[in-house]
Amino acid sequence: MNATQSPAAAAAAEYFKMARWAERRVGPPQQAEEDFSAVIPPVTVVLEGRAICQRISLHKHGSYESLAKALRRMFVDDDDEGEESGERRLDLTNAVPGYIVAYEDIENDLLLAGDLNWNDFVRVAKRIRILPVKANSRRGRAN
Repeated sequence: MNATQSPAAAAAAEYFKMARWAERRVGPPQQAEEDFSAVIPPVTVVLEGRAICQRISLHKHGSYESLAKALRRMFVDDDDEGEESGERRLDLTNAVPGYIVAYEDIENDLLLAGDLNWNDFVRVAKRIRILPVKANSRRGRAN
């Protein structure tokens, strides 16, 4: 800061200098997306009740449907895949029969997968958890 410059003006000049530096470092928007996807680590996929976890690179998938197909291949012996695809479209609700797909975000909250748009999901998902659907507990009670 020189003697004629106020502290506020010096701070503003420093801010704009840093903003220009960041623009040069990131490059064009499409380049930033490619760089971002290259450094996203694979997430852990945990199927409740199994001792061994899997890992999956979310940035290699373009949608929840693609993720559902990958989860189906990982956890379901799908010899009759042609029969299933003809009946109805595969999504997260039927990817692993009898289970729901949830995820842990960067704040360790457990959320239902599919609620965010795909790009936001890829950005915040830290772990995918496949949890069994619990039967209604009142069904067996005699009241």
